[in-house]
Amino acid sequence: MKAMIFAAGLGTRLRPLTENKPKALVEVGGKSLLEITIRRLKYFGVREVVVNIHHFGELVIDFLEQHSYFGIHITISDERGLLLDTGGGLQKAAPHFQDAPFLVHNVDILSDIGLRGLYQAHLASGALATLAVRDRQSSRHLLFDDAGRLAGWRHNRTGEERISRRAEYYHPLAFSGIYVLSPRIFEFMPPGPVFSIIDVFLEAAKRASLMAYRHDDSLWLDVGKIAALEEAAALIKDIPLA
Repeated sequence: MKAMIFAAGLGTRLRPLTENKPKALVEVGGKSLLEITIRRLKYFGVREVVVNIHHFGELVIDFLEQHSYFGIHITISDERGLLLDTGGGLQKAAPHFQDAPFLVHNVDILSDIGLRGLYQAHLASGALATLAVRDRQSSRHLLFDDAGRLAGWRHNRTGEERISRRAEYYHPLAFSGIYVLSPRIFEFMPPGPVFSIIDVFLEAAKRASLMAYRHDDSLWLDVGKIAALEEAAALIKDIPLA
């Protein structure tokens, strides 16, 4: 299996920790978020990873070299000249993901979700994308129809909605920042260079199936905020790593 780790974010919510290092190198329980994510992917059999970089990108490169790339093949997708957002970042890395479905994992997400189960569910469904989602409070929700297909998006604070597929009832679920994509996803991307993968999902959902993969019983935490670091240090003890 192949995977992409989104590690290029500015980490503004983690300041002052990110004033002299990238978000990916903020530590939880003695390990950086990047190391935890790589070891999680490796635990489930991923052997080729693309890591995008921007903020203090040279420190990420040095870190990977110092750890001998954790014994797997890691390629750097360099966005130091221009931060491309999630969609643009994927599009830049597209040459690495043309032969088979691949995993995508945000570096600031901790979870014990079974990544192999997520991947197998994607293969079994033949979907364009399989999105890990949970029933939890969030400022934004993805909307799914009764068949589990992505049908829209809602901003809960403003009431804004974007509907891709008409449905009798919309099930609001929060996106977990972990997903599997088929290479066909690149056909739905705009010329770019800067755009969100959520916009791609909503456009693609008009013509293709993007499926929900619920993992309500899994551990999950967004470590993108200072307040979450203490909880993350306790959580990491229960997450298996390679």
